[in-house]
Amino acid sequence: MFAWMSWTLPVAVFFVCIALMLVGMTVWEIRSPTRLRKGWLPIATTRGDRLFIGLLTAAYLNLAFVGLAGWIAQTLSLESEPSVWISFVASMAVLVLIMRKG
Repeated sequence: MFAWMSWTLPVAVFFVCIALMLVGMTVWEIRSPTRLRKGWLPIATTRGDRLFIGLLTAAYLNLAFVGLAGWIAQTLSLESEPSVWISFVASMAVLVLIMRKG
């Protein structure tokens, strides 16, 4: 069923984190409905809006890192490509930033 994707530990952790965030946000929304709020994003958003924008940003950040990993390794004269854990941590930090300040 899942053979079409290259399942590595970082990929599995990334998807588990997304699933846990969705479950957590659902419970949070049921317990405490959200209101529109204006942060540094150019639009007024709810928690769900910020989660969606944050998840998209995290996905694009991870894709960019995977696409540029070879170039980064070559430019910095590394023996191997940098770990995808770097992009995972960076994308989760960006997601938290968007959720709190966006």
